[in-house]
Amino acid sequence: MKIENQKVVKATYELYINGEDGKEIMLEQTTEASPLVWCQGEGMMLPAFEAAMAGKEGGDAFDFVLKAADAYGEYIPEGLQVLPKKMFFNGDGEFDAERVFVGAIVPMNTVDGQVVRAQVCEVTDDKVTIDLNHPYAGEDLHFKGKILAIRDVTEGELKAIRHPRGCGKCHGKCDDCDSGCGKCA
Repeated sequence: MKIENQKVVKATYELYINGEDGKEIMLEQTTEASPLVWCQGEGMMLPAFEAAMAGKEGGDAFDFVLKAADAYGEYIPEGLQVLPKKMFFNGDGEFDAERVFVGAIVPMNTVDGQVVRAQVCEVTDDKVTIDLNHPYAGEDLHFKGKILAIRDVTEGELKAIRHPRGCGKCHGKCDDCDSGCGKCA
């Protein structure tokens, strides 16, 4: 069976970027016991990743590079923002140091109501510096791995993937789930 749209794929992989010294640095690794699993063509993976995997078969090895523009884009300096510390106060009017610290990923709301993830870069007495760029922005991504298995997606899986909030994430309050998960009212 070949990787094509609406196939569930299991694969192991190692992800590398180039370090400052020109040598590759491994950022991520999966194993056969805990593989990467995705449904091809459903937007679960980067489009260029899916394009590179299309047509491969179970047992095939892969080794390819996604240029930054085809992965998470170039690093945008405007994504680095300094915000007032009071934006990170908890319900008691105190700075939420348990959630907001250097290296933490925090949800932020855009002006149009979208939730984006930002990494905390610095915390001072009155400011918090965040980076809205993806951690891999500006990096060429080198993937090496092996296809473990390919199978058809089930109707239930496809409905769960395509549900606007994801199956079960509504905690039984969405009233419009037809995925059959039993968690919706």
